Amino acid sequence: MDYLKKTFLLLFIVSAAGSSYAQGNYEKMGTQAWMKGDYKTAVTQLEKADNSDPNNVNVLRMLAYSNFQCGDFEKAITAYSRLIVLKPSDYSAYYYRGKARLNIANLPKEALNQLRENFYTSAIKDFSKAIEINGEEDTQILQNRGIAYKDYAIFKSYKIKKATEKAAVLTIFNNSIADFQKVLTIQPLRKDIISLIDYVKAQITSLK
Repeated sequence: MDYLKKTFLLLFIVSAAGSSYAQGNYEKMGTQAWMKGDYKTAVTQLEKADNSDPNNVNVLRMLAYSNFQCGDFEKAITAYSRLIVLKPSDYSAYYYRGKARLNIANLPKEALNQLRENFYTSAIKDFSKAIEINGEEDTQILQNRGIAYKDYAIFKSYKIKKATEKAAVLTIFNNSIADFQKVLTIQPLRKDIISLIDYVKAQITSLK
């Protein structure tokens, strides 16, 4: 091997080692910030780690959650979507992506009006997938899907023009009640859930 080839190989090895060290350092600093609840700093460090190793599931999970906690729901959705590709059995990824989509759907922005229905339905699908993977004993997911159904039905109720549209809204409201009742079956003393059911029933009454 001639001198130039040896020099190039040595530089490549040193560069790779430095890159690996930096990636590990970014992940370490990001993890430390994440554990302290300093999600803004965590995002900064974990993005660097993610750039170096985009298939690192642990980095991606922490980055997605940090973006969610920082209120950057679009970035959270992107990160959780990538995580789901790498680990499709991770129910928490579907759960938090659903919450991020629901948060966006409920944002009072005129620009989102044409997209809101898609965010609502996508959120419901995410919660349903999380329930499919983790089971119906997880009251937190059930509660959030019930809330998503409720919010979606309210959104749809403003656009009712035909009897068929009214029937569709009633079905969505009833799906919401069904989820809340499942929560009560597991946790019968949840006053907040009882209040949500009463609220949804009042919404149904207002449609008649």
